Amino acid sequence: MLKQLKVQNFALINQAEINFQNTFVVITGETGAGKSILLDALSLALGSKSDASLAFDKSKKIIIEAVFDVSSLPIQSFFEENDIEFWNETILRREVQPDGKSRCFINDTPVNVSTLKQLGENLIDIHSQHQNLIINSATFRYNFIDSIAGCLNEREEFSQLFKQYQKDLVLLNQLIEQQQNAQKEIDYTQYLLNELIDAKLQEGELQSIEEELNQLENAENIIQNLSAAIQSLQEAEINAIQLLTQAKSNLQSIAKYHPKYNELAERLQSTIIEIKDIAHESENFLGDVEINPERIEQLNERLDIINKLLKKHNVKTDTELLQIQNNLQEKLNQFQNIDDIIIEKKKQLETLLTLLNQKAEQLSEKRMHVKSSIEKSCVEILNELSMPNAQFIVDIQKKEELTPYGKDEIKFLFTANKGVSPTEVHKAASGGEIARLMLSIKSLMAKHVHLPTIIFDEIDTGVSGNVAAKMGAIMQQMSQHIQVISITHLPQIAAKGKQHFYVYKKEIDNKTITFIKELNKEERIQEIAKMLSAGTPGDAAIQNAKELLQHT
Repeated sequence: MLKQLKVQNFALINQAEINFQNTFVVITGETGAGKSILLDALSLALGSKSDASLAFDKSKKIIIEAVFDVSSLPIQSFFEENDIEFWNETILRREVQPDGKSRCFINDTPVNVSTLKQLGENLIDIHSQHQNLIINSATFRYNFIDSIAGCLNEREEFSQLFKQYQKDLVLLNQLIEQQQNAQKEIDYTQYLLNELIDAKLQEGELQSIEEELNQLENAENIIQNLSAAIQSLQEAEINAIQLLTQAKSNLQSIAKYHPKYNELAERLQSTIIEIKDIAHESENFLGDVEINPERIEQLNERLDIINKLLKKHNVKTDTELLQIQNNLQEKLNQFQNIDDIIIEKKKQLETLLTLLNQKAEQLSEKRMHVKSSIEKSCVEILNELSMPNAQFIVDIQKKEELTPYGKDEIKFLFTANKGVSPTEVHKAASGGEIARLMLSIKSLMAKHVHLPTIIFDEIDTGVSGNVAAKMGAIMQQMSQHIQVISITHLPQIAAKGKQHFYVYKKEIDNKTITFIKELNKEERIQEIAKMLSAGTPGDAAIQNAKELLQHT
């Protein structure tokens, strides 16, 4: 159940805190006072689209917080799957920054909007006036019938299997198409593979070729500079080693005067050894360098082969070419096995189709089993709502083709008039009639669906008087199973509530602000009397309000 709603800096509300009871709650107020703002705020906390422009103070963030008692709901697995701490009183919070950025929290754990919405769908059903048209939705019709038939989980399992069947069927068709085009593709794939095999690629070969070419193409320059370096280090008449050796002798000759001169001489000795080693390695490198035009030609030819393959396959390394070679080989292997794969996939699909047909039959049987009782219960409620000639038919037609819902096509047929054949609801019912039909459907669902709270937002539009009172009575009955919150403009429904909130506006410092307060017994009498009157309520209206409240 919804225990508390806190609204801060949203639309016309600066700050509000509402504490709800687990009963039939009514919310009233003049048109434009802001009743729907509360619903919009709650919807935001449940994951609806955010809009920073709705901030009361555009420089501050919007904060909406909804507290739900979930202690009796079987939803702990949701918290485990999403790594959220489970609290008996779960808090959903939404913050919208002035720049439009939105943050969502469940029990102080940051979550994304889809996670918030997923939890919200298990906590509350918000039925607004425009949602009367949801009766035209196939999903709604199947959910209604299957919830009462007790086969929602079975249908979900069927839907998952059906999705798998469709996915496998697409795969099979792709395989068959591949098979039909196989020979042409096999020939081309084999050609590409042979080209790579003939190239006898080796990993790292490209880098090795480029390095060797770099040496060969610059051999003369390398020889010239290595020779010059060797000459300078040790072969010239005056060379580096000779000069350093002389410098060492000079330092040694004065070593007796201070130890630091000997240290310098020792450091020069180390330098002389290092330079001799450099000269020796340079001689070795010089011996390895050769001028070989034939080798350059061979390497350029090899490099040309590899570069053409790189360009052809739009890659940059020989490693990638070798991976393409492996992929082409695997692809050929698949082509060679495609007949076997198709045969196996057809067998799998036949088995899955048999299972789907069995499960579809089971769903059909359960739906047919509750069909009559649903029709009877809906008509009884509609009769209570002053529709004595109403007929409601759950039309279940079995089809050959499978759908995500099974093999049944479900339509709701309705008529409110005697002698008129039932037809689809949207063709047969007025706004007020659809409202009453939806209320009857929702009241049946309330007994079978584990939703702790339902909100009706002016579902009573288009009805009045005795019908309104009966609608209120039905909502009151529903509140014995679940928490019911009704935003209403009808006194007959408002009087049926056990907890009554009043929404009103005030102008403060040239700003219009919406407030909400819980009414006590005397305040309820005045509010319902106002709803009964065109202007200031007189004695008759007050007496009428008292009588309405006495019959709740």
